[in-house]
Formats: sequence, structure tokens, C-alpha cells
Amino acid sequence: MVEQLLINDDNFYVPDANQLVTEDDTPVDNFASAKQQRLLVSSLYSSLQNQIFLAEANVGIYYIYKQSPIMPDVFLSLNVQVPENWWEKQNRCYMLWEFGKTPEVAIEIVSNREGDELGSKLKIYEQMRVSYYVVYDPTRQLGEQQLRIYELRGARYFETSETWLEQVGLGLTLWQGEFESRQDIWLRWCYQDGTVLPTGDERAEVAEQRAEQERLEKEQQKQRAEIAEQRAQLLAEQLRAMGIDPDAL
Repeated sequence: MVEQLLINDDNFYVPDANQLVTEDDTPVDNFASAKQQRLLVSSLYSSLQNQIFLAEANVGIYYIYKQSPIMPDVFLSLNVQVPENWWEKQNRCYMLWEFGKTPEVAIEIVSNREGDELGSKLKIYEQMRVSYYVVYDPTRQLGEQQLRIYELRGARYFETSETWLEQVGLGLTLWQGEFESRQDIWLRWCYQDGTVLPTGDERAEVAEQRAEQERLEKEQQKQRAEIAEQRAQLLAEQLRAMGIDPDAL
């Protein structure tokens, strides 16, 4: 069914987006999940500026016509982007038959035991053929394991201990630190060496620190030059006191 809907030509029926509910304006998230989603999405856009991709939080993905969309907490889809006319009905959410592909990564953040992240949601993402399904369980609602990563192999998901997502060229790591004035353990994207993808604020802070370091280095250079000048003047005065013309040396 999904494969047929992805083909937009005269041989297959493309659903009318006007018949679909693309948003219902129902607030469902909590403070912690909202911040975590924002961190995952914002760090991608601040760090992967030379790549084409689409990452969002709480945006519905229609994968089968006339079925309700699934709404991952965060998803990442490479080599696609939102059309310019994103207010048009067919462009307001992620419809597989419009974008022509499934996202590479879907992330669910567990805050209670009602989401069935390891049951029905896993089966849906597996059916959609999402390359990686990630379940982040910060408060251990589903067991002792905080981070579960499932990789699609053939038609099935297999849980893996590998946190480097080879097909997207990014990894995931648990990072303790401060985001938006909140100290906690956060799920973050990372490079292969484990370095986290910085947010815009973190990039600005690093740039500010570098600018301050450059200012201090220039100030030190100026001070060293002034000290050298003072020593040269003192030596010249001593030579003149001895009857020696320093300019003739």
C-alpha cells in the first residue's frame, strides 16, 4: 500500500489532502519532552547548514490513506525539504506520497506507559520502513534501559547497541549538561567521535569565547610591545648617560 501511494502518476490514485486532518491544535506535551524535542531539532538546523533535510517535532506523518497519521516526537528525513507554499493543505504535514520517501529516523520520548512505544508504534514504523526507530525513556517507564535503538534489516526491526546511525551519518548520545537554563541528561545528536552537534546558542557562546580569547591575546601582545619599548628607552637613556649615542649603534 505504501509503495503504491509513493508513486504519483496516472496509474495510481493520489489522495486529496483536503480530506485529511493535518492538525488538530491539541496540546499534549510536557515541559521536559518539549525541551528535549527542541534540542534535537534545533541542533540539526544549526549544525547541518550545508545539507538538505527535514526535521520536525510533533508533525503528523501520513503513511496510508484514510488512516490516522502517526506523530513522532521527532523525525529526520534526508534529502527533502518543505515546499515554499507550506500553508497549502498537502504541504502542512509529512505525506509519504508527496515527499516520495519515509523519514530515516523516528524518535519517541517516553513520559508514561500509555504510548505503546515498544508495541504498536514500533510496528507502524517498521511497516513504514523507517531506517531507525529510537525510544528514549529518561524516567525508565518501560524498564531499566533509557535508550533503545532499532535498525531496519530487511523487513524487520532489530535492536542494536550501536549508537552510530550509519545510514544518516549521525549518532546519538546521552549528554549531561545545560540546555535552556535546565541541567539534565539529554538525548543529543553527535558526530562519530562523540562530539555533540551544537545548538545555535552553543555556537554563539563558543564564538564569543574565541573572540574574547583573541581580544586577550591582542591585549597581551600590546602589553609585551609596550614593555619592550620601555626597556629599549631605558637602555637608550643608560647608554646616553655613559656618553654613548644609542642611535649610532
